[in-house]
Amino acid sequence: MIQALGLRRSGTARPTLLTPAFVTVTLAALAYFTGDGVLVPAVPRYVEGPLGAGNVAVGLVVGAFSVSAFFLRPWVGGLGDRWGRRPLMLVGASLFAVSVLAYPLASSPTALAALRLLTGAGEAFFFVGAVTAVFDLAPAERRGEAMSIASLALYVGIGLGPLAGELAIERVGFAAAWVLAATAALTALILVLRVPDTRPRDAADAATGSPPRNRLVHPAGLLPGLVLLSSILGMAGFLTFVPLYAIDIGMDGSRVVLLVFAGIVVGIRSVGARIPDRLGAARATRTALALSAAGLALMGTWRSPAGLLAGAVVLAVGIALLTPAVMALAVEGVAPGERASVIGTTSAFLDLAFGLGPAMLGFVAAALGRPGTFLAGAAVAAAGWVLVVATRLGRRA
Repeated sequence: MIQALGLRRSGTARPTLLTPAFVTVTLAALAYFTGDGVLVPAVPRYVEGPLGAGNVAVGLVVGAFSVSAFFLRPWVGGLGDRWGRRPLMLVGASLFAVSVLAYPLASSPTALAALRLLTGAGEAFFFVGAVTAVFDLAPAERRGEAMSIASLALYVGIGLGPLAGELAIERVGFAAAWVLAATAALTALILVLRVPDTRPRDAADAATGSPPRNRLVHPAGLLPGLVLLSSILGMAGFLTFVPLYAIDIGMDGSRVVLLVFAGIVVGIRSVGARIPDRLGAARATRTALALSAAGLALMGTWRSPAGLLAGAVVLAVGIALLTPAVMALAVEGVAPGERASVIGTTSAFLDLAFGLGPAMLGFVAAALGRPGTFLAGAAVAAAGWVLVVATRLGRRA
């Protein structure tokens, strides 16, 4: 009972995490990423259906989203340290909504890819602002737990968004999916208006009292970013091609697979939110990469609905453990006035994964078939495991 109330066994109170500001940021992220989730099945199906393009075009259009986000995130991180986190979230939600509402105007994969660049810019602003706000509001000893809880928004969005998106497409059409995604982003914007400036006072004073640094890439974010890249690249290929692969193997669609995937992540990051802090960052990261590689390999070799579902479960466990541990490592020992810059650098590798992954794996799918994309992702995750072991990433904690 004491633990359920957030108290230690010794009777001393643990620092409060679930403050009104923390909860509001998390709810705003839930709304935003639900809109993002609507696009997961809608964009590939729109490219292959109404636009009449193939695997390579699917990969390039989906990946274009991450190109602009990759280049903008480090710069956006610097803005967050100088201006605050809330302006980033407001700009990001606005860009997302405007760009998605323009998707029906795209008459070719090239035009849609251009709009996806604008959507990616919105992602850069919103993600950096929201994640930095989460770390601002979290006690230092509960950062892994804070990231686990806040990241539930992303995976609930990935679970519910595709379900809503596919139903909207099947019952009304693609226009309904675009409106649904934009409405979710505007809901996030309204919630963000209720969030105060979360920067620690010393960080805000430093931003106004001294000239900003010109460093675009923060070195503390590079190694954690490479580890994220190695795992998320395979997940990016999974999210891009599973809507089409599920149909290839006789399923009605990908909604069940994505819902199971998101449900596993949500379960671990809610019930087991403290696991990354208890395991330690190094052990949690190694375990996560091994599971990610195993899940993707299972999907690529066991080519049936059962194999796809089993692989998605194993992959989900790995992804659930990885991101909180690595992101908490990235900000360990970093001054509050540089926190957004570090998160901007680290999270840029997410965009590299989501941009490079679908584009590169689109060529793999064209050459080897869609199961080959899962095997390629497994190989990259295994390489990430070797990187962690060789560099002893966990020593920073």
